[in-house]
Amino acid sequence: MGISADDVIVPLDVPGAARDEYIGNYLMITRESGRLMLFAGDQKVEHMNDDFYGEGIHMDDSSPEHLFRIASKAKIGVFATQLGLIARYGMDYPEVPYLVKLNSKTNLVKTAQADPLSRAWYDVDQVVKFRDNSGLEILAVGYTIYLGSEYEAEMLYQAAQIIHKAHQHGLITVLWIYPRGKAVVDEKDPHLIAGATGVAACLGSDFVKVNYPRKEGYDSPEIFKEAVLSAGRTKVVCAGGASDDVEAFLRRLHDQIHVSGAWGNATGRNIHQKPLSDAVRMCNAIYAITVEDASVAEALKIYHSR
Repeated sequence: MGISADDVIVPLDVPGAARDEYIGNYLMITRESGRLMLFAGDQKVEHMNDDFYGEGIHMDDSSPEHLFRIASKAKIGVFATQLGLIARYGMDYPEVPYLVKLNSKTNLVKTAQADPLSRAWYDVDQVVKFRDNSGLEILAVGYTIYLGSEYEAEMLYQAAQIIHKAHQHGLITVLWIYPRGKAVVDEKDPHLIAGATGVAACLGSDFVKVNYPRKEGYDSPEIFKEAVLSAGRTKVVCAGGASDDVEAFLRRLHDQIHVSGAWGNATGRNIHQKPLSDAVRMCNAIYAITVEDASVAEALKIYHSR
């Protein structure tokens, strides 16, 4: 599969002067496929060191540079992480395509103590200035919303402003949307997740990352279709989740795209908790399914190649 500049639907909040920039960023971030393979490296805040050191995690992952080494050697659409890490390591990895994650919070304060709130650390103008000064390939910005939190109104406002401003500069936007808070009974309810993707559409985001739905007695690839339909022209990508068996992960990804109709994936732990060589091959296998329309068997062959 492949798309050209003529296939890119440019939102009307992208001004004429930024239209070509938006189209170029969109084609680059999707590798001219329309689908997004997002390598997620924002968990050093979200999950702190739990995801990077300990049983079942290779020692390569103990250093933040492991993320950059993977992103520079593997096939990806974009590498998402915080601006601080990009500022510390980006000079050695100028070829990597970056998404700047604008907000993050730790997992120390649980919902039982307080509903989640994650404010932006930077604004879009600061990211654009950093891009221009550094010369790095900053293609996109990302932001997390916790729907159902008593603070959702503040996060919705920030997300709306970020998306509008990003589009003014031709940047692509990705929302992470997770229903979470005391008002939320089941974070992975398929109807609720479909509601979340609809919110992303109303905010005008280009992509939205959500958790894969789960409901007892139902087939997840089938019930995920509701979320894809609800998003309309905002493209849905699915969170990779905790580390899983490679074949099971790739089969689930293939189903998400070819059964549910999702437009890609956002994967972190299933990649970076592996040693560098394995992580690169895992990226390439995920990329093959997402961007190159490979079968599960073909992707597994890539992962097991030496």
